[in-house]
Amino acid sequence: MNTMPTPPSDDAHSASGASAEANVPVLVAALYDEAPASLRQRLLNHLLRPVGPLALAAVAAGAFARLLPPGRWSGVQVQLDDVLNIRPDQVLDLAFYVEQKAPEMLWRLPEVLSSSPVLLSTISGALLLMALRARRQSGTR
Repeated sequence: MNTMPTPPSDDAHSASGASAEANVPVLVAALYDEAPASLRQRLLNHLLRPVGPLALAAVAAGAFARLLPPGRWSGVQVQLDDVLNIRPDQVLDLAFYVEQKAPEMLWRLPEVLSSSPVLLSTISGALLLMALRARRQSGTR
């Protein structure tokens, strides 16, 4: 695939000192693009934990709305088949949303990805870990 779009350049993401923060969602999407389906599923399930039903319908132009359960809301669970329909640019939008709503979910990404040392050794994986480490060292939330 490797068709990552340039992230939106609004004031929230282009402010000085926010480059490490802005890079994390971009790197999450790049890592998603390189990951095998099983890891994509784990990554999406992790990122979607703090997302409510209204946000599912709004984030990434409603790309995640199809994941809404038919009955009562109890959270969303991505199945392996769902991964085939979710593009990296949609994961980018999701990661930007999660960064605003529940940034601690991004901090926990190394735990989610630790099951795949090969993926963590890719350029995207290594850059993501470095960006998260830099963010933690700078004390940025």
